[in-house]
Amino acid sequence: MTLLILGVLLWAGAHMFKRIAPDARARMGDPGKGAIAVVLVVSILMMIFGYRMAEGAFFWGRHPATVGINNLLMLAALYFVSPGPKKGAIFYRMRHPMLTGFLLWTIAHLLVNGDVPSFVLFGGLGIWAIAEMIVINRTEPGWTPPARGSFGKDAMFAAIALLLLLVIGWVHTWLGYPAFG
Repeated sequence: MTLLILGVLLWAGAHMFKRIAPDARARMGDPGKGAIAVVLVVSILMMIFGYRMAEGAFFWGRHPATVGINNLLMLAALYFVSPGPKKGAIFYRMRHPMLTGFLLWTIAHLLVNGDVPSFVLFGGLGIWAIAEMIVINRTEPGWTPPARGSFGKDAMFAAIALLLLLVIGWVHTWLGYPAFG
């Protein structure tokens, strides 16, 4: 469980570094982007291996209703992490669509994974997403939404999100985690 916790904390710290210590990040210059990328890859590996090795109490699991809700939330999450909200006409005024999509991803996974390692992984990442939105709003209060896009872009990115959901569901099923019931 320690590896999992450290992976989540490293992920959050690497993402927050730019906002919490902007001067230190600025001194790193462009090579700092590579260093942060390496730290993020290491954090992902720590979370994967930590989650697979972790044990903990089990409270709930998959249920037909939660699987359906999970898939709908995942569809919305995939749309929000796409360029759709910024290029479309429906959500273009949303300030944090990618973090909102990430948060929806964590909630969707908590619906079908009710064990302690999942609480640490998905709950921890969900808390990070909320904290990141708060920190961005405080450190960068002057934000202007992009120009309104078209409904066609919304439809295009929604279709891409649906296709990605099917591919991700197939990969989950192939790995032994059936995503569609």
